[in-house]
Amino acid sequence: MNPQASEFVPSWLAQPADEPKPQVNDKPQGSWEDDPTDSPPTEALAKAAISEVKSEHTAAASEAPPAKAEPTRPKAPVENTSQNEVDLGAFDLDQKKPLNVVLLGHVDAGKSTISGHILVLTGNVDERTMEKYEKEAKALGRESWKFAFALDTSEQERAKGKTEECGQASFTTETRRFTILDAPGHKNYVPHMIGGASQADIGILVISARKGEFETGFERGGQTREHAMLAKTSGVRQMVVVVNKLDDTSVLNPDGSWSEERFLECKTKLEPYLKQVGWNSKGLVWIPVSGITGQNLKDKVPSSTCSWYDGEPLLDVLENLRPPERLLSGPVKMPISEKHKEMGTMVMGKLESGVIKVNDRLVMMPNRVEVLIDSLQLEGSTAQAAEPGDVVRLRLKGIEEEDVRVGFVLCSSTDLVSYTHSFIARLMVLEHKSIICAGYSAVIHIHSAVEEFTVSKLLAELDKKGKAKQKNPKFVKPGMRCLVQLKMSQPICVEPYDVFPQLGRFMIRDEGKTVAVGTVARLISDSDRPDGSNRD
Repeated sequence: MNPQASEFVPSWLAQPADEPKPQVNDKPQGSWEDDPTDSPPTEALAKAAISEVKSEHTAAASEAPPAKAEPTRPKAPVENTSQNEVDLGAFDLDQKKPLNVVLLGHVDAGKSTISGHILVLTGNVDERTMEKYEKEAKALGRESWKFAFALDTSEQERAKGKTEECGQASFTTETRRFTILDAPGHKNYVPHMIGGASQADIGILVISARKGEFETGFERGGQTREHAMLAKTSGVRQMVVVVNKLDDTSVLNPDGSWSEERFLECKTKLEPYLKQVGWNSKGLVWIPVSGITGQNLKDKVPSSTCSWYDGEPLLDVLENLRPPERLLSGPVKMPISEKHKEMGTMVMGKLESGVIKVNDRLVMMPNRVEVLIDSLQLEGSTAQAAEPGDVVRLRLKGIEEEDVRVGFVLCSSTDLVSYTHSFIARLMVLEHKSIICAGYSAVIHIHSAVEEFTVSKLLAELDKKGKAKQKNPKFVKPGMRCLVQLKMSQPICVEPYDVFPQLGRFMIRDEGKTVAVGTVARLISDSDRPDGSNRD
């Protein structure tokens, strides 16, 4: 790749000036994801690809010896899953609506410090615990890390002062139940950041105003840029930009007040890029803060410190953001983001659709195992029910921990989530050192699933309107859109983007970089095979 070349910016993500009201399925409007793949030329290519797969399997089946019959798994009984029969009044739901917030940004921007300080200010970390964190930070010669220790809990993270996993904590306000997802800022941990962003409704992009740090994070290769783009393609609906460290001596005014000039400099440089990758500039909120002192996090910064800011502090801004509409009465869909063994099989994930309660029977896909919810936890406390948007921890009966993988999906027995080894996708190539041809392999991130895949076929190059301009191209390169057939190394739970966006958008990464983003157009599933193999 030519290092002198100008950076490719995916302007195809751009939204119209007036962002419409979010839809129930959280599908962005007017963005690249609205490519008309069901237009006649593209639809014909998709159908032809599926037909060809059927023919290949028919030929293979005629030549192969008869397959041995395999036992089928029992179907789960129908309980509390009909979209029209769910009695929401029977569920003990909290009147405070859930809102999931992911903190993004370059390494050392102050994400963990801000997250930890918010927990202190909201009463979720007591004074005795903070004294313990302060003592531990002093022992490492890094007293300023004390707030970060509230989320950076491993010895390795504390010793290095760098978040590696996506930390999680919760707090409540008068009207909201917030889950904070503290994403790692180092480029080596972008996959963990993607996992956090896939569960979030709101993004807080933290940038450091300190001289040199903003520039490092925003320059080509800095995580400020990549995080902003990945949050958009992960389905994060709203973005708040927090300009941190305005109390640093490198940018303070001579009288000790915060510099409006530095704040505007950061905003002027960053805002055009955010707009180019799809963020509506009118919907962006810009807030000056100090993560270490807590100024403008809960209480408004004093005018003597920052006379030029007349907006609300961060927590008030979050309180007033409108949560996305949720599918309360829809079928249950919950991608698994974590799992472990603790007096049974424990799983965690964001409930994307439907309402669940203790003793409900669900199905774990793609292995089609019937499970029962033995217990349910929200924000670390026992609860009886959960609603869409909740990040929930469940103890399950009927399945062993080793039979669950991150990326599996819990769902209603009457509306099983789709699973497939292969699907047709709309793809936009962002960055790659060479051309991409059939046979190219990389890693796909789709909801909480991470899987290796191979490009089976390049079906068409697409124009900006999503219509086929060239059939069966030999290769694609950065800046090109295409219709492709992807084959997974393992069956994966997905839905077409038009059916359920949360399970239909994805990112492709290779050699530590995000090389493409896309959406699922059509499934080439086991059910398309004439012999019905691999289907119960």
